[in-house]
Amino acid sequence: MKIVVTGGGTGGHIYPGTAFIKYVQQKNPTAQFLYIGATRGMENTIIPQIGIPFVTLENQGFKRSLSPDNLKTIWLFLKSMQQAKKILRDFQPDVVIGTGGYVSGAVMYAATRLKIPTIVHEQNSVPGLTNKFLSRFVSRVGISFPSASDYFPKEKTLLIGNPRGQEISGMQKSSALKEYNLDPSKPTVLIFGGSQGSLKINQAVLGALPVFAKKDYQILYASGKRYFDEIDETIGMTKDAFKNISIQPYIHNMTEVMVNCDLVICRAGATSIAEITSLGIPAILIPSPYVTNDHQTKNAAALEKAGAVRMIKDQELTEENLVATVDEIMQNKDLHGKMAQAASSQGIVDASYRLYQLVLELTSK
Repeated sequence: MKIVVTGGGTGGHIYPGTAFIKYVQQKNPTAQFLYIGATRGMENTIIPQIGIPFVTLENQGFKRSLSPDNLKTIWLFLKSMQQAKKILRDFQPDVVIGTGGYVSGAVMYAATRLKIPTIVHEQNSVPGLTNKFLSRFVSRVGISFPSASDYFPKEKTLLIGNPRGQEISGMQKSSALKEYNLDPSKPTVLIFGGSQGSLKINQAVLGALPVFAKKDYQILYASGKRYFDEIDETIGMTKDAFKNISIQPYIHNMTEVMVNCDLVICRAGATSIAEITSLGIPAILIPSPYVTNDHQTKNAAALEKAGAVRMIKDQELTEENLVATVDEIMQNKDLHGKMAQAASSQGIVDASYRLYQLVLELTSK
């Protein structure tokens, strides 16, 4: 079996694809893969690490206002589509799976023109323009949130879940927190705003540190590389007073660390949500206001309605309501347990299996 996976730009589009690839490699070691990504995007560092063939296409997104750049976007799309056709003809895949991002638009559309079976995977509760466009042409659409079905043709849409969640669902607690000078036996709150960090989250956390330092739980706080030096300098000599707080620029083993935490505070991206729900960890989600269609707010709202998370909107985040919300969850075992149970109920832990069964269905015809 030959499978092409395409998607790029951010980890939310890439990690579901890599998780699916690893799952299929376990189930079918003879399966061959090709990953098609963008010339600029996280896939250029992530995909080479998993050891499969990798090629890139140049592309860019549309501006939401009238701009001459949109003419270049159209030209790059047409050019990428022709290049994708050649790549697909050479590789001869049995199926092509797109996980989002502008590069997947050209590749998936090319695959439909070549009449290759195709699957779009949508991670968010509100899809982006690329997947909504492709849904009219592809064979099947797999979604991670039930509410996303409203945006796609119902006869070809299936609830799959996010393969990233299945990848980490079996992980066990470890001594990973020792690496960050924390006590593995102590209740732990993990706070992060993405690999580069979030200014708004950092401002609230920085103001809350003196209060957090007096709590009976500990804090692991990833500030983001671009903010770390400034925060380190701001705290200065007071660092020694924060015995139960570890501040890091970046956490390289995030999933292993997350397994060992009791509460997660982060943005509401699809990958983070898949990890949180698969592990059954309560969370405080602070949706980014800088994403298309405000989809992170809708992601968080779906989990808040289920009782799995608390949501604090970015513009409403303060050090006071951050501390109050953390205390509400960490100091109430009954509430913590109910949120953990609700989080587990929202996770679809057989997502890779479901996606693979869909691949087998399409390729057996």
